[in-house]
Amino acid sequence: MSLFRPQVDSMTAYIPGEQPQTAGWIKLNTNENPYPPSPAVVEAIQKAATTRLNMYPDPLSTKFRQAVAPLFHVDPDWVLPGNGSDEVLMMILKTFVDPGEVISFPYPSYILYGTLAEIQGARFEHLPLNSDWSFNTTACQPVVDRSKIVFVPNPNSPSGNRWSDDELSSVRPKKGILLVDEAYGDFADTPHQGELVRNDASKTTIVTRTLSKSYSLAGIRLGFAIAHPDVIAGIRKVKDSYNCDAIALAAGVAAITDQAYMHQTRAKILATRKRLADALPSLGFAVTPSQANFVWTQHESRQHKKIYELLKDQKILVRYMKFDRPESEAPLGSTRDGLRITIGTDEEITQFLGTLKQVISKV
Repeated sequence: MSLFRPQVDSMTAYIPGEQPQTAGWIKLNTNENPYPPSPAVVEAIQKAATTRLNMYPDPLSTKFRQAVAPLFHVDPDWVLPGNGSDEVLMMILKTFVDPGEVISFPYPSYILYGTLAEIQGARFEHLPLNSDWSFNTTACQPVVDRSKIVFVPNPNSPSGNRWSDDELSSVRPKKGILLVDEAYGDFADTPHQGELVRNDASKTTIVTRTLSKSYSLAGIRLGFAIAHPDVIAGIRKVKDSYNCDAIALAAGVAAITDQAYMHQTRAKILATRKRLADALPSLGFAVTPSQANFVWTQHESRQHKKIYELLKDQKILVRYMKFDRPESEAPLGSTRDGLRITIGTDEEITQFLGTLKQVISKV
């Protein structure tokens, strides 16, 4: 007899991207920001490390909420921080979904949603997509109707596409929550600024954000949800007492406050993204237009896994992704795998493209 809960026994654990512990790698596999955080963040961490670490942090993360709220034109009681946006997602599941109930999300997208559902003892279903990554609304509707929460990563991963507000409305559950995961939202051409939540009279929209990507803080676990205060108050009931530590909160306040620095690094990433997307077709790759800090690409004739392996031999990591999906279904069709390439610095992308050209000739 197993000691584990049946859900844990039967589930497959989420596997994060590779994190080599030796020097000399070009990491284009986990959508980290290639640039360091704002100098103000380093100063704030140093200050926090020398004061009050013997005391518990503010359980309500008041200063961080006060820093975030103006960016989304809401009051601080519309903001709930978490130990990374993944913890925020888990808190939301604990708040709204009972064992046996259904959550849904587009597929391919962020497969952690399914893992979190399994931990909660819930079931998950996929929202079918068309070949252009738009929702197949006819096929989606029955799934949406069964869903307690519909998770939509927007922009999506691995594709980088972004669904319009009208498209999001088409997958809003009538008796549940629409959760829009904007982990890559700052890299969109026109980032949202809280409109989705503020304009929802039903109070059933939640937007989540992370500081891992646009603020260069993947090493500091901090994310947040934006929702109506009534919704935030309910979610707060299930959070750990001190779920955000003092170092993370100090870093977060400094990062959010220095918007000029974030926009500088964002501009660099968008320029490099265009350069990479323009270069890949000459090597035989098709590129999905991206609104994120990565591109999704598939080669017309070469094996993606082999390309990934040969790049890794040269200490360049990209994300090889394969999706368990019937070959007849869109959007992947007969090609159910591909490469997701994080936008690095210009120098890293130059080296990557040169190595990729050599690799293609060997596959």
